[in-house]
Amino acid sequence: IMMSCQYLLLLLLSVGVSAVEVQRPRGVPLSKRQFYEEGNPFTCLDGSRTIPFDRVNDDYCDCQDGSDEPGTAACPNGSFHCTNAGFRPGFIPSSRINDGICDCCDTTDEYNSGAACQNTCREMGRKERESMQKMAEIAKEGFMLKQQLIQESKRGLEDKKAKHADIEVSKNELEKTVEALRTVKETAEQPEKEAKERHLKAWEDQKALIQMEKDKARMAEVFLELDDDGLLGGVDQVDSVAFESIWHVIKEKYISEAIPEPPAPVETPPEEIREPESDNDSELYPEEDIPDEEEDDEEEDEDDDTDDGDFKVSPLGFSIKLMLDDSHNFFLVSHCYLSSICRALLRRRPKKRRMTMMRGLCRPTTKKRRASLMVTRDAFEEAEKALREVDDQIKNLEKEISFDFGPTAEFAYLYSQCYELTTSEYIYRLCPFNRVSQKPKFGGSETNLGSWGQWAGPEDNIYSVMKYDHGTGCWQGPNRSTTIKVTCGKETVLVSTSEPSRCEYLMEFISPAVCQEPSTLDSALHDHTEL
Repeated sequence: IMMSCQYLLLLLLSVGVSAVEVQRPRGVPLSKRQFYEEGNPFTCLDGSRTIPFDRVNDDYCDCQDGSDEPGTAACPNGSFHCTNAGFRPGFIPSSRINDGICDCCDTTDEYNSGAACQNTCREMGRKERESMQKMAEIAKEGFMLKQQLIQESKRGLEDKKAKHADIEVSKNELEKTVEALRTVKETAEQPEKEAKERHLKAWEDQKALIQMEKDKARMAEVFLELDDDGLLGGVDQVDSVAFESIWHVIKEKYISEAIPEPPAPVETPPEEIREPESDNDSELYPEEDIPDEEEDDEEEDEDDDTDDGDFKVSPLGFSIKLMLDDSHNFFLVSHCYLSSICRALLRRRPKKRRMTMMRGLCRPTTKKRRASLMVTRDAFEEAEKALREVDDQIKNLEKEISFDFGPTAEFAYLYSQCYELTTSEYIYRLCPFNRVSQKPKFGGSETNLGSWGQWAGPEDNIYSVMKYDHGTGCWQGPNRSTTIKVTCGKETVLVSTSEPSRCEYLMEFISPAVCQEPSTLDSALHDHTEL
């Protein structure tokens, strides 16, 4: 853009100015005229040798660099300068001189071929001036838009910093709320936690008791079996008490010779007794139904009779069956079952020792208490969720605030935006500072062509190129990557895409953010046009 505008200014200045041909050997640019002084010996531009001046352009190559034959095709590595007055000067290889094809618009390359060439430099210059003038106008508008983008970015940055500060305050308040709700929740959960711990401990104690009883029963069976065989008879007979000390040593290795009897059927536990929920403990456990510590043994005996008649299997018996059948889940299942058993036992006025155990293990939380605990947990979870969302907002804001959007944040407006380009086969999608993708036009999965990597332009204009890396891997090839060339324009649009190398994509993206200030385009004009 800068070079083109410089050339445009020169072209505009040169309109109406007659071309003045400065005397110099054919094919020599004006910038090297001083090395070709007619009448003086010529020194090859690489300094390799000096020759008489009449051997310049004599159609014989004397210099290794071809500098002695700027206007002939004698040197294979020589070059010919096209003056192209009124248009753009340039160089062509010496091999194209007098080949019958007009390469220079001023026809100077075909001076001795007889080709019917016409000088088209002025017409080409006029068209280029018009094109360059339009480009200059676009660049000017683009630069004005760029200034607006810079101002908007500054305001946006200030807003984001203010929002960040506000959210930090909200975060501090939320943290206090979460900690307060955590304390309330843990306090409300403590009775439940203690009840579960008591319940679990009781089951563990029962489990140990069951195992001990089984072990004793097994020991008694083995004792009788061995005693029946006469192995324990004789002078020094072993009684059951002495055998117990031996049993601890041999019980893991002893294999009975007797045919094991089939296990006795276990009674099916009664169906769970369902009772309506109550809002307070007094309804579930009326005081008149709960025996006092001072009740006599006679009442306890009556309760024993009632209990024995009402239940075919005790809670302890059921727990034995449950632990034997499914020790992994016994706690969860038995908790629900025992709750119904406990309520039934308490309703039938059990004796004090049983009532004490049941109330310690199974007494349910009231409906109001459960509802209160649920509300507390919900409030705590909502507060934690809100705190996580606030943390995410803070992280996103900090990332955006610290991002490199250019020297004056002129590229900030591209953040969180996406631009598409549709070709005959694919839909390409560029989301600046995020990723580039490709999707088949007529259906199919999306392919990642690269995620945001870095600014990758030349050192003097680093923000003119975007690099996206680590895309989806090609079949037996590298991961896809995309280079985005950003050019000046008054619109923001993705205009072209290509794949110059396998799995490496090249796209052109127009944005006013790269437009340069017009006042910087007025230097070094003579380097681009010569008369």
